[in-house]
Amino acid sequence: MSVILVPFHQDQRLPDGDLPVSGDPSRVEPDLPAGDVWQRLAALYDAVADAVAERAGGMPTVVSGDCLVTLGTLTGLHRAGLDPALVWFDAHGDVHTLHTTTSGYLGGLALRLALGAHEEKLAEPLGLRPLPEERAVLVDARDLDPAEVEYLASARVRRLGVSEVEPALLPDGPILLHVDVDVIDRGELPGLRFPAAGGPSSGETLAAVKRVLESGRVVGLDIACPWHPGSAGDAVIRRELLARLTG
Repeated sequence: MSVILVPFHQDQRLPDGDLPVSGDPSRVEPDLPAGDVWQRLAALYDAVADAVAERAGGMPTVVSGDCLVTLGTLTGLHRAGLDPALVWFDAHGDVHTLHTTTSGYLGGLALRLALGAHEEKLAEPLGLRPLPEERAVLVDARDLDPAEVEYLASARVRRLGVSEVEPALLPDGPILLHVDVDVIDRGELPGLRFPAAGGPSSGETLAAVKRVLESGRVVGLDIACPWHPGSAGDAVIRRELLARLTG
């Protein structure tokens, strides 16, 4: 497993130490252009894609501050000649579009962008091939907005609870595994940007992640850590969680 640290929340550089990954990971932190947010994200994710493509074959593991970086990870696997399905662990659906989001938070569009929404924003600049809906599995997603409920009611995206995740229920072929740590119940993981109650424990989540990894089909792992700067105690919890996810 080759760990790639991307110390950004969207196009904003995070403070050093905000993503407490053990060891000596590779880092992707390019100088971003002065354009709009989409131009800046495209530049960042192009660099992420190059780093992932260089490490394809060794299950590159990207750790960042938000879910949008998955677009760079997926692009990198495409550049390496792979065509993975996407298994998406998240407390939220991340299937908004620019027309349905009420908050304007771009992370809420992440999975929908991978599925082909607003291709001109990131997919086309990156050369990313949009993912067919039937090649995506959304795990948990207990906190959905009405527009997301409406979309998922007719979409071919498969939905599973964390306890239901088994390799036999996942799409055939290689897999990009995405884990937003906010899938874990907010009572166990403090400081999340968008906490959601009633979720699985870290133990339940890690067991489900392990089941996917043990399929032997995971070609990339993407870990999103959308949390606020925390206390020393928070850092201990976060460091231990990341060690277990990347170990």
